[in-house]
Amino acid sequence: MTTPEPEFERLVLEHLDGLYNLARWLTRNMDEAQDLVQETALKALKARDQFRGGTTLTAWLYRILRNSFIDRYWKRQREPSGQEGDLPGVLGELEQALEETEIEHLRPLVAADINRALKALPEQWRTTVLLAEVEGLTWEEVAEVMGCPLGTVQSRIFRARRVLRQLLKDYAPEGKGEE
Repeated sequence: MTTPEPEFERLVLEHLDGLYNLARWLTRNMDEAQDLVQETALKALKARDQFRGGTTLTAWLYRILRNSFIDRYWKRQREPSGQEGDLPGVLGELEQALEETEIEHLRPLVAADINRALKALPEQWRTTVLLAEVEGLTWEEVAEVMGCPLGTVQSRIFRARRVLRQLLKDYAPEGKGEE
């Protein structure tokens, strides 16, 4: 049984902010992020009959966005004018030039250090952490988005947290962050 079209559209629209957040992290560009979110929403609306109730809409949408991002990257690499390089740090270094107001809003005092710490993570770990910790997806939803087993998500989060804790140890209260 599928959700009626107006209801489905409303549900997709409710996820646009979260999709945009992930798109910004992946693309490092506001305009590209907006285009990616628009593409994701259009694909979701066109493929609404393929959405199955056994999965969450959130995970389904994030997976469409991630796959669209990867498709765009590989398409650019095949174009003669495509930029050389690895999948922006295999999906990316985090955005270098967030607007000043965004930096103040997101991480007032430690934005640069947090970004550096996140950049130090392998892409798979970084995306997993962003989906779970920033976007609030459950580990099961992250596994669905990333197309990997739940145990792999748990392992990535554990390892990423350990690395982040070490890299950001100066910000941890006394006695915290030690293993």
